[in-house]
Amino acid sequence: MSLVKRWAAGSSMEDAIVAAKNCNLRGQRVILNRLGEEYTEENKINQVMEEYSNLLGRLYLEKVEGSISVKLSQLGLSISHDLCLKNLKSLVRRAKEFEKFVWIDMESSKYTDVTLMIYFEMLRCHRGIGVVLQSALRRSASDLLHLIEVGGIVRLVKGAYHENEQIAFTSPIEVKANYTKLLDIIFNSSHTITKVNNGDIKFAIATHDSYLVDYAIRLSRVSGFPKNNFEFEFLKGIRDDLKRSLVGQGFIVAEYVPYGDEWLSYSIRRLRERKRNLFLLARSLVLL
Repeated sequence: MSLVKRWAAGSSMEDAIVAAKNCNLRGQRVILNRLGEEYTEENKINQVMEEYSNLLGRLYLEKVEGSISVKLSQLGLSISHDLCLKNLKSLVRRAKEFEKFVWIDMESSKYTDVTLMIYFEMLRCHRGIGVVLQSALRRSASDLLHLIEVGGIVRLVKGAYHENEQIAFTSPIEVKANYTKLLDIIFNSSHTITKVNNGDIKFAIATHDSYLVDYAIRLSRVSGFPKNNFEFEFLKGIRDDLKRSLVGQGFIVAEYVPYGDEWLSYSIRRLRERKRNLFLLARSLVLL
């Protein structure tokens, strides 16, 4: 676990709460995620449900400004659509009780259709829930237009899953170009995105790419889009300088903070995303 302390809070909920409070002290919101995915055993699914339920309660009691982000394959999607939907509804009811927002992480492309299907169904009864789109996927522009049409809340990421070129852009240049296209769609269609009832954000820009951050800022100024209606999101331990700068400029900034013991697949995706992360991992090995 020491190798990934830069990107994860620790192994326990207590570690996550400490990290969350530190985020708030820096003027940032927090997004907490319990590491894990692809659960096919009901006892593990029940455990993660209990964990997220307790986590929401702790965020409320500790007065932490933040939300949770879940993977549907943690909630039973690898077993059945119905089990996942039942668990997600239960979790969202709990979040509503504590006035907390729930993000649905987007997983590999095999889950894209069903994830969006479940999200659209959830939107019928609850607005305090958002979903992730990946600019790496060729379909994302179409998905984004549909989400805007129904008033969905979107977190835009580049994507860190290895996909084939039939469904995904494989060149970093293409992924970045598609991200700018999706930003154009969001800001040009911003008047159609429904504001959630609790005054939370309308969408999130999750990237460590300085060019894309600057591009989003320019679009927001041209469109006159209020700073408090969207947020920039970053992973724990990456671009702390940029986080501070954006907070200083009056933008909403949130840090995505995972925790738990199941860190291997998460860390591999972080390493795949940025060559610099390979250096960080090598450096941590030297310092052990």
